[in-house]
Amino acid sequence: MAWNEPGGNRNDNDPWGTGGGRGGNDQGPPDLDEALKKGLDKLNQLLGGKGKKSGGNGGPSSGGGGSAGGFGAILALAAIIFVGYVVFQSFYTVNEQERAVVLRFGEFSRTEQPGLRFKVPLIDNVNLVRVTNVRNAESTGQMLTQDENLVSVDLQVQYRVGDARAYVLNVRDSNQALAFATDSALRHEVGSATLDDVLTEGRAELAVRVEQRLQTFLEAYGTGLSIVRVNVESTQPPDAVQDAFREVQRAREDEQQLKEEAETYRNKVVPEARGRAQRLTEEASAYKEEVTERARGETSRFLAVLGVYESAPEVTRERMYIQALEGVLSRTSKVLVDTQSSDNMMYLPLDRLTNRSGGSTGNRNSSGSSGDSDIDIKTLSDQVIQELRGRQDSGVRRSR
Repeated sequence: MAWNEPGGNRNDNDPWGTGGGRGGNDQGPPDLDEALKKGLDKLNQLLGGKGKKSGGNGGPSSGGGGSAGGFGAILALAAIIFVGYVVFQSFYTVNEQERAVVLRFGEFSRTEQPGLRFKVPLIDNVNLVRVTNVRNAESTGQMLTQDENLVSVDLQVQYRVGDARAYVLNVRDSNQALAFATDSALRHEVGSATLDDVLTEGRAELAVRVEQRLQTFLEAYGTGLSIVRVNVESTQPPDAVQDAFREVQRAREDEQQLKEEAETYRNKVVPEARGRAQRLTEEASAYKEEVTERARGETSRFLAVLGVYESAPEVTRERMYIQALEGVLSRTSKVLVDTQSSDNMMYLPLDRLTNRSGGSTGNRNSSGSSGDSDIDIKTLSDQVIQELRGRQDSGVRRSR
């Protein structure tokens, strides 16, 4: 049977306890305070407390017992909430990009790796540090070089956390320490270089030296930071003298261009000179071989003549004498002949005889070989001898 039947039938089975006390007003909503009180009573009974006692007329018990039961329920609920909070705070998760530095009563306890970890609530303090991501820091400033020139340098530092414990405990502000160390290392290296090195080809070496010195500073400070790379983004003179420096830069570019042209000319001329030198060396070597072989041939000929001379000295001497005269007289157009019939010197028109004999050999080249010249000399000698013999015969006839 329903506890609240229509038609005004009275039913005491109302779960909210309002069936008899409210008369005929059974259709209204239950009282919220009374429902809360009943819930607390049941919770108190479950926790071992005394529940609500009813009198004969269904009225409530004394007020002292009800207030004690409600206070115990509140304490129980608070205990449950506290236990849940403690359990919730006892576990935490460390990501793959992080490392956890655990402090117990403010003192370093351990460094946790990625995963689900446990801590003692209200005693352990966990600091999560990202150790894989690369961070950037920039530094800009004007500083003096070794040759006392002012230069502006823009620098970018890429770094990450290498030691999570040192990063959390050793330095209060690692980023500020990095900024101070970067400025110190940069000024030290720029102050040790000239302006030309900083502005031109020495900029890459400057970045390497700054990176090494900065890493040394960070390790000495114990910041726990590790330098990934240092980039020198720009190096330029102050604005007031930039035009002058541009002129200097253009002059250096012209100088470099002239050097390259000179190097090109050198690469062209030097091989040609080496080729000519090699040719002269080979010609000298060939001339040496020629002279050597000629000397050997003359030596062999002299030895051969010596053998003939030893066998017939007079004949060889006269022959050599005649050959020597032929060699001397072949260079002149006039010849003096000594005759045995008279002490007078006879003049022979050898130039005419040469022209006469040259009619048959006029077609020959004047620059002929030595063999042709020997044949002409022999022909001329035969003609001279024939002329002498003819004159001697005519002289003998006249004397008779």
